[in-house]
Amino acid sequence: MARGLFWLSLLVVFFILAWSGWNEYQKLEAYRQWAENFDQAKYDIYAIIGVKGKEITWGKPSRSIPNTLPKFLLTDVDKIELLVNDKSVDLGNLPNKGKPIIQFNFINKDQSSIKIPFTEIDLAAKWVKYLDNLTKV
Repeated sequence: MARGLFWLSLLVVFFILAWSGWNEYQKLEAYRQWAENFDQAKYDIYAIIGVKGKEITWGKPSRSIPNTLPKFLLTDVDKIELLVNDKSVDLGNLPNKGKPIIQFNFINKDQSSIKIPFTEIDLAAKWVKYLDNLTKV
């Protein structure tokens, strides 16, 4: 009986892992189809972001193709900064650990800032540089 319980628990764990993998695969496929319409796009477990010209579309990844996600124009952005653990950091001196977020502050002070989370500090820094270059063009 003990062997049966052991194998049954392993079977349950296997099905949970299989479902989790299938769920993540569905998210990646939806993202792949969504990202085809953009010049540059990013996917991670926290957020998706797409850039087409000077328009930014962002949101949370899901298993279905996202249709109605928030958008804004880079021409409306006053400042783009990288935050790690809610503190602004210098792009030339990045910390090794922390929770990176790109914050967009708008010219119109009535509009609240937008924060897009990232999983990796280096990747977030590359995106800040890329988006800064787009605002200068």
